[in-house]
Amino acid sequence: MKNKRLDYHTLAGQIIERVGGDDNIVNVIHCVTRLRFYLKDPALPDTEGIKALDGVMGVAEAGGQYQVVVGPAVDDIHKEVMAQLSISEDQPADREQFAKPSEDSSIMDKVGYQFNKLIGIITGSVMPIINILAAAGIIKGLLAVLTSTNIITDTGTAYLIINAMADAVFYFLPVLIGFNAARRMNGNPVLTAVIGGVIIHPTVLEAANGDMNIFAIGNFAFPFVAYTYSIFPMILAAWLVKKLEDWMKTWVSAYIQAIFIPIVIIGVVSAITLIITGPVLVGFSTALANGLQAMLDFNAPLFGAVIAAFYQLLVIFGLHWGIVPVYVNDFATLGYSYLSVMVSFTIVGQAGAALGVAVKSKKAEVKELGYAGAFSAFCGITEPAIYGINLRFRRPFICASIASAVGGLLAGILGVNMWSIIGSLIGLPSFIDPENGITANFWYAILTTFITLALAFGLTYIWGYNDKMEMYKKREKPKNPAKADFNR
Repeated sequence: MKNKRLDYHTLAGQIIERVGGDDNIVNVIHCVTRLRFYLKDPALPDTEGIKALDGVMGVAEAGGQYQVVVGPAVDDIHKEVMAQLSISEDQPADREQFAKPSEDSSIMDKVGYQFNKLIGIITGSVMPIINILAAAGIIKGLLAVLTSTNIITDTGTAYLIINAMADAVFYFLPVLIGFNAARRMNGNPVLTAVIGGVIIHPTVLEAANGDMNIFAIGNFAFPFVAYTYSIFPMILAAWLVKKLEDWMKTWVSAYIQAIFIPIVIIGVVSAITLIITGPVLVGFSTALANGLQAMLDFNAPLFGAVIAAFYQLLVIFGLHWGIVPVYVNDFATLGYSYLSVMVSFTIVGQAGAALGVAVKSKKAEVKELGYAGAFSAFCGITEPAIYGINLRFRRPFICASIASAVGGLLAGILGVNMWSIIGSLIGLPSFIDPENGITANFWYAILTTFITLALAFGLTYIWGYNDKMEMYKKREKPKNPAKADFNR
């Protein structure tokens, strides 16, 4: 363990040096497999030098971030990076003062900059709790199995406790989202979390469930809304808290700021959220979920095939985090997500391709990378498979995408659904209906998973790989079409 920690320390130093040094780094956060740097000058990093480092799987630039893919050890490496930098662990990833378009910039530059900021805030609010949401969803699935097999009853103490474990993160989602959003915007996380507590207070939920109105103007009523499982209202509330607090600090006496500002902010932002922005954004969330449902109703097999075929291309750019809030919103609004189903089978496809390379190859290094990538993908994380094997030989990635498209097609035909955010083999309990236990949906999911895995493995084994193929040590990053017009 000591040697591994030393290796992480060395790798962290090498990455810092090659992204332009401490002076070029505004902040660095991480997701499941990537270090996400916010840089003063995005032109300084030695991208090819970073890709060549032992322990780095790839590099991507998206959403105003310079992303270094390091795999499941990202948390340990991030700690080593932070220990060697002069920035605080709690410093928010707010880069508004950096890389901002000038007044002479084109409209597309300005729109692109604001869009990147918005996506960064949304993903930064959701990302820290993705794994917790996944774990809670699996607990829900296992609880359904326990009750459907009569191991426990839905009226017993065990059920009450386990259900609380599974449901807590969803029930208090507005508090968690608000806290994360405030940190992301350099606001007041605790004060924002209090706003989240206000809108999910039991009395508010009771009023919402009783179809009560806050007040009415003529025939136009302002109803109470249930905000548990909601995301977007608290992101806007975090922005309101920050703006109002910053403004009040410019004129409220320092002697009374500690008490006066929280009183005003809690009153004003809670009222605005409950009366105006909350109902509007809950309506938007519902419309978004229903829109996706309408696309599936129109042609679920076609929708599934297209999404599954191209989703992992978004992972290469790191843009998949912009999709995550969409299906988190599905779970929050509907309790399930067909979109997440498609994503699950793309993970299985990448795993099957990496496994096909590992089994066929006689090279020890390739076998090790292949098995490691496949295992990681079976646990729901595709980057090690993509960057370690599939993209470096090109064809395995194509095979995985073809198999994923078939998986998405079958999922659409069979109407496969899931009730938790985690996919692949580790996420199979996500396909268990929490209300009805194990149904045909679960067996359809297993069937589609097996077909996707077998097809990805078979295509890769037959056509996608042989030991004569050259492993690309350095990969030219594909051009991001979303940025093309910005640089004209």
